Amino acid sequence: MRRSGIAVALAASVLAATVLAATQCLAQDYPTRPVRIIVPFGAGGPADVAARLLGNVLQEKFGQSFVIENHTGAGGVIGTLEAAKSPPDGYTLLMMSNTQTANESLLTQPQRKYELMRDLVPIAPVNYSDLVIVVHPSVPAKTLQEFIALAKSQPGKLNYASSGQGTPYHMAGELFKTMAGIDVVHVPYRNSGEARSGVIGGQVQMMIDAVTTMAPNIAENQVRALATTGKVRSSVLPNVPTAIEAGVEGYEATIWLGLMAPAGTPKPVIDRLNAAINDAVRRPDIVKLWTKQGAVAMSMTPEAFDKFLRGDIVKWADVVKKFGDRPQ
Repeated sequence: MRRSGIAVALAASVLAATVLAATQCLAQDYPTRPVRIIVPFGAGGPADVAARLLGNVLQEKFGQSFVIENHTGAGGVIGTLEAAKSPPDGYTLLMMSNTQTANESLLTQPQRKYELMRDLVPIAPVNYSDLVIVVHPSVPAKTLQEFIALAKSQPGKLNYASSGQGTPYHMAGELFKTMAGIDVVHVPYRNSGEARSGVIGGQVQMMIDAVTTMAPNIAENQVRALATTGKVRSSVLPNVPTAIEAGVEGYEATIWLGLMAPAGTPKPVIDRLNAAINDAVRRPDIVKLWTKQGAVAMSMTPEAFDKFLRGDIVKWADVVKKFGDRPQ
């Protein structure tokens, strides 16, 4: 019995060593074929733009194509579920944002059909940017306080656009409603491009969008900027006050982006991708580009990003509780 036990232990050790060696070898060779990056949001939004930029950089580094696939719908759920159900081999990645962490509280597990931290694993964050509160030029409000006063005088009559339930723009809008004490109606679009067109065309009065994508429309006077949502003024919109400066004390909202992979993806592959992405976001040309657009690079280990994601899930759960009984 003792000898057989020793033999089993030795066999298990040999097997473990063999698996470890094979996994490390896999990571060293990875990738050997094209990798797809699923973007669960529409073309032209911050996640799509960042994914295409990173895809090009990773293709240069690894010599394999990183193909962007937009799987839109259901506030990011369709694309996220597609990634979660994919083989855990490193050849399917997910470009995600705080939409996914908010959806953990906004939607039940049967509605999502996945659990973020169970069915996917963190790779690395990418960047974050402030948002900007804009209105159509026909809205008779030149400042944020004037818009708040207008909304209070017409409860339930004004509306705001977002790229869908659970997106950072929706969550920022509901948080703004709660903190400003106003009732404006949420109008979800299929993606940020359509939502942007809605406010530019005057179909909706207000939108909260990423500075990186809305700044050109502000410059062309297609919309009027009332406030940005960071702690300090945006370098891209230095003449626009923050919401805090404009009188909504404590209001802050951002959009951040990151990459995840199906649970079970080999750790050496995750680490290889993490190192490549961290190198990419530190590149001077990318830092310069993002700074010009109002985005700030983020760099973490997979473990640190895991902690960040879990904290963000708790943060948005608290926000959801604040407006859970309010009309959306």
